[in-house]
Amino acid sequence: MAIDTDSETKAIAKYIRMSPHKVRRVLDQIRGREYQDALTILEFMPYRACEPVRKVVMSAAANAEHNQGLNRRDLVISKAYADGGPALKRYRPRAQGRAYQIRKPTCHITVAVAPKLDDER
Repeated sequence: MAIDTDSETKAIAKYIRMSPHKVRRVLDQIRGREYQDALTILEFMPYRACEPVRKVVMSAAANAEHNQGLNRRDLVISKAYADGGPALKRYRPRAQGRAYQIRKPTCHITVAVAPKLDDER
């Protein structure tokens, strides 16, 4: 199955309160799959990261449909990656007046969809 990367459409979710490492294991499962297959996979995976990823995939498909007039059935997830965002810094009280730092990670999720090309061309 060939993918037309020239007419890619993307969507980005920023500052998601989740580790990029945990989001990447979900994105690895949907990269290169068709739009409907990706939504089905995300619906039944047991990870908390599936919900924001599903929203970004649906947003990318809506962008492709609205901005470029593409049909959702013909879309393929061409790119999917998660970059690290700024970490929220918090402190945990410890013994004898000390304080240990806690880093709460955030990430930016990017999903790009592109129409699949017919192999008959």
